Amino acid sequence: MEKKLIVWDNHYSVGFELFDSQHKQLIEMINELYASFLSGEAHKKAVDIVSEMIKYTDYHFKSEEKYFDKYNYPFTEEHKEIHKSFVNKAVELKEGLESGKVTVSYDIMNFLRQWLIEHIMGEDKKYETFFKEKNIDINEKNN
Repeated sequence: MEKKLIVWDNHYSVGFELFDSQHKQLIEMINELYASFLSGEAHKKAVDIVSEMIKYTDYHFKSEEKYFDKYNYPFTEEHKEIHKSFVNKAVELKEGLESGKVTVSYDIMNFLRQWLIEHIMGEDKKYETFFKEKNIDINEKNN
């Protein structure tokens, strides 16, 4: 059985399939990095995995932010700053991996896990409440 750093659980759900599926994809990317770390292959795969994670994270954040802007989410600016900060840290990680100054470690894996889970359970749960109170349905086809 493959070991995973994060296993999706419905209590991570923000109530909108679009964002839940994106969060699941981010979890899979972190799990892919974790698997490469456990197998001793991280030095070969980490830069590619982290690069892909940065691209996908940017896509995901823009997806959320589109709805924040469209529906005047009151914590938009704060949430965007948190997103920007994470992307900057991920880029620093990638650059460190590329230069050889950083290697994948338990500290890095725990940082990624903790950041994603805390972000979903803290910041993202705030927009779940806001959108549901306003009866806003996040549906990519209609928005």
